[in-house]
Amino acid sequence: MTKVITFQELRRIKDTLPDGSVHRIAEELQIPVETVWNYFGGYSYKEGQSCGVHIEPGPNGGYVSLDDTTILEMALDIIDASSAN
Repeated sequence: MTKVITFQELRRIKDTLPDGSVHRIAEELQIPVETVWNYFGGYSYKEGQSCGVHIEPGPNGGYVSLDDTTILEMALDIIDASSAN
């Protein structure tokens, strides 16, 4: 499922994640941690892979079209769980 959000919102989600969450997501999905970083706007294509993130210019850092929302959904679930504690 494709989702469009602002780059600023995507970075806010990443910055809200508790320590170790990016590694946890990578382990659960069995993908390189660099791929998860790339999903949140990183550029480590030597180690990680492109992951269907397309950034277009615009306000708030531009618009991000996510081809697959699995990583985003996992991140939001982790944030919700950490907020409940």
